[in-house]
Amino acid sequence: METIYALATARGRAGVAVIRISGPAAHGVAERMAGPLPRHGRGLRRLRSAEGEVLDEALVLTFEKGRSFTGAPVVELHLHGSRAVINAVLNELSGQPELRLALPGEFTRQALENGRLDLSQVEGLADLVDAETEAQRRQAMRVMSGGLGRKADIWKRDLLRAMALLEATIDFADEDVPVDVTPEVLDLLSRCETAMRAEVQGVGAAERIRDGFEVAIIGAPNMGKSTLLNHLAGRDAAIISDIPGTTRDVIEVRMDLRGLPVTLLDTAGLRDAGDEIEAIGIARAKQRAENADIRVHLVTAEDYRDGGDHPNDLVRVGLADRDRSGHPGISGLTGLGVPELLDEIASRLEKRSEGAGVAIRERHREALLSGIAALEECRSKAESSDLLDLAAEDLRLAVRALDTLVGRVDVEDVLGEIFSSFCIGK
Repeated sequence: METIYALATARGRAGVAVIRISGPAAHGVAERMAGPLPRHGRGLRRLRSAEGEVLDEALVLTFEKGRSFTGAPVVELHLHGSRAVINAVLNELSGQPELRLALPGEFTRQALENGRLDLSQVEGLADLVDAETEAQRRQAMRVMSGGLGRKADIWKRDLLRAMALLEATIDFADEDVPVDVTPEVLDLLSRCETAMRAEVQGVGAAERIRDGFEVAIIGAPNMGKSTLLNHLAGRDAAIISDIPGTTRDVIEVRMDLRGLPVTLLDTAGLRDAGDEIEAIGIARAKQRAENADIRVHLVTAEDYRDGGDHPNDLVRVGLADRDRSGHPGISGLTGLGVPELLDEIASRLEKRSEGAGVAIRERHREALLSGIAALEECRSKAESSDLLDLAAEDLRLAVRALDTLVGRVDVEDVLGEIFSSFCIGK
């Protein structure tokens, strides 16, 4: 394993900056710069260049092999966070022949290769770094803490037990086996398949928490859609005009709603288009609204009806500051009805989030579905004594799918994509 280094905190002026060195030569290089390293893992040291010039007085932290984030020997230099200090120390490290600058995500990749993290935990860490809301943070922490790996280990243990029973039956096919193992094998298969199917069902909700929910505001022109969006955004995100067709494209505003990531969509007013460009905007509005998690319809009092065409439709009378009908209404100008609308949106999205598990990516879903398909094949063969060898092979395929889930096999093609999302120093 090579020894790598990088700035582990954001660039720019700060109170403290951290440079991490990880690999077999980490302690030796740090000792050349700081003198004898602290015996108890931390201590103040003056960092010097090869010429003896003092670069900074830093807090030096040392981690032995197997006890660091990466699993390799690690030294962290906690510096004063000026650009000049950071550059001086990085320049000194760049001249050390044992070191090279880390690539994006390479510290985390060392942790994967050294068995400190499995692949699902790496993905959870990537999500934690990108988390913007409380729901995203909680979900990422569940995954990074090894929740998916622990479930996969439980399923794998049961499948290995079933495999052992089948293979024992195959090995002693010519002898009288005192116990019929088929009921126990089928019970183990059913238990694993049920649990894996439940996890697959939660992938959709987990993906929405990670990527964000979409709420589309739709309706005829001049129903207050853009005014409502600006009110919710707290800024002039959309142009407001009495001229119909002002909004031509879908305008997006990101917000945190009770810890859930939500993107609000202001769409073109739905009407017979006045020109080709407006027609394109209306077509885009219909498409985005169709795919949105919730659609908020702004209508006139005459067109109001409770509920919409879809369970996730919400209907409000637009420009409610001018309305006296008594129907549920909303006004982005005065804020009338806005808290109630946000409460209802949040409640519906929270219900959709309840089913989220620790399988949160399409890769997880595909691996689980592959395992489930193998279990279905195994179950159909396990009851026939002539097909037990084929059933055992199906079990091996199911176990392999679980290994793929946590990165033990066949994941080289996805590693580059995963680590490309990390910054240098992580």
